[in-house]
Amino acid sequence: MPKWLRVYLSGVLMGAADVIPGVSGGTIAFILGVYDRLIHSLSGVNKTSITMLFKGDIKALWRHFDGAFLLALGAGILSSIFLLAGLITHLLATYPSYLWSFFFGLILASAYFLINQIAGFSFRHFVGLLFGIALGASLSLLVPTQLNTSYTMVFFSGMIAICAMILPGISGSFLLLMLGMYGFVLSAIKSLDFAVIIVFAAGALIGLLSFSKILNYLLNHVRSMTLSFLTGVMLGALVKVWPWKVTDTWSVIGHKKLPLEEHLILPWNLNDFYWPLDLLLPLVFVFVGFMSVILISNIFLRNSDK
Repeated sequence: MPKWLRVYLSGVLMGAADVIPGVSGGTIAFILGVYDRLIHSLSGVNKTSITMLFKGDIKALWRHFDGAFLLALGAGILSSIFLLAGLITHLLATYPSYLWSFFFGLILASAYFLINQIAGFSFRHFVGLLFGIALGASLSLLVPTQLNTSYTMVFFSGMIAICAMILPGISGSFLLLMLGMYGFVLSAIKSLDFAVIIVFAAGALIGLLSFSKILNYLLNHVRSMTLSFLTGVMLGALVKVWPWKVTDTWSVIGHKKLPLEEHLILPWNLNDFYWPLDLLLPLVFVFVGFMSVILISNIFLRNSDK
């Protein structure tokens, strides 16, 4: 497989994850072995790159930021979001428990994959894992609030959302929903409110460039502890994708009906419980999701550059 195509397909899978509530594109990037390269490329804003910019040395700047990689990956993400967003939305509305089951297996396998990357797992790593689980579960259980929609809040929402999107285990769109900014930003995009879009994009850009430097430092200096914490966040996020749940209140944003408050139940507590469809089939989808990650990671990581 040509390298550019491998990177593009990685972007396609990341984009698919970004349109899934509770699933992060950063998780997929880690599974596919492009996460470190992505963070390293995004963290390239420094004195050297600024000097290249002022000198007009575009070719050197392109190489400095690994432009070919970012272009192929970004093209894959954007094309996937536009092509798959409608399908994912339809499946969530039509077959929610089966799709959530698939996501559950996907995240389980992702956490398994991350834990295997931790060399010499010890008690301190276990503590980091527990802290991550607590944070992931807390975020998943938060009830959306409504904050003011000033430009300052829009700017910081962009920063927060993009930081979450590149963190394995945290969904940026989910955090926007928690901040009460999801509907406002979505409406601004649909109505082409360029003032809001530009402020949000500026916050996202600054958040991406600054937070990627922090992540790059952590992965280079305290990699095992960082992976332990991020694995915990991912496991905590399983609360959000638990297949069997009942929605208590809904929020209608445009043409979308989004759950506000939910409570989790065991499958046999469902009304009109029928075990082949309500228990066996969801478990099959959990298994399919789990094995999909293992298969994809093996295909993409086989014979790839480390």
